[in-house]
Parts: sequence; C-alpha cells; structure tokens
Amino acid sequence: MTTVDITIRVANDGYYSASCNDCPALFGGGNSPDAAIEELKETLRLVKEDGRETALFYPDWLDDEFEFQVHWDVETMLRFYSGIITPTALGKMSGIHPKQLWSYMHGKSKPRQAQVARIENAIHQLGQQLLSISF
Repeated sequence: MTTVDITIRVANDGYYSASCNDCPALFGGGNSPDAAIEELKETLRLVKEDGRETALFYPDWLDDEFEFQVHWDVETMLRFYSGIITPTALGKMSGIHPKQLWSYMHGKSKPRQAQVARIENAIHQLGQQLLSISF
C-alpha cells in the first residue's frame, strides 16, 4: 500500500483545502478538514475513472491501494482546534508565549522549525495523556 502525503490548509474565509503534496493540482475543498479530504477522494476517483490517457494529472500510485498521511500547517491546526486548545493552554504545554501562538494562529507570523517541534510535541503529549484516561 502506498502512503500519499496530503496537507490540510485553511483560507482566510475559513474554507479548507486538502491537496496531494506530490501533485498539488489534485485537491479537494470543504467547510471542514474532513469535507476537504472527502472531496479530494472524489477528485481522485474521477481522475482514475477518466484514465491515464485522458487525465491531465495521473500519479502512478492511483492505480494501487493507497492511504493518506495527513499533514497540517500550524496556522490551520491552531485555528481548527481553537475552541478546544486555546493559546493559553497550548502555551502552558509547549512553553511558547500565548501571544506568539496567537500570531501563528492568525497568520501574523510563521513559526521556526524549533517552535513547530515544540507545538507538535505538546499536542502529542496531550494526546497520550488523553488516551491514558479511564473512568
């Protein structure tokens, strides 16, 4: 099975896109990340239906079974989960000042790779803690 890297991004109007990293012309869009991924799947189904001979873009992996490896940019992830993970809470977990996280969330600045790693580690740590909870 082939793993296809896709990236989820959000536009200023709140519309999400899911695009294939190796072929950005193949994408889907929607009002949520899940809707964008579903539209991307439909796009790929239509491209496959058209066939290699007639499709403008036809990646080799489309003929095999594949799965998506979903990547998010920091701004999109922060905006999507803003009602659940606030800059203040993420700041406590990551050690990054909440005002800086707010700037990342609103596209005012882009995080350096070290900051991205701190955010990702904090989110993963939270996920592990949540997975260990039982009632």
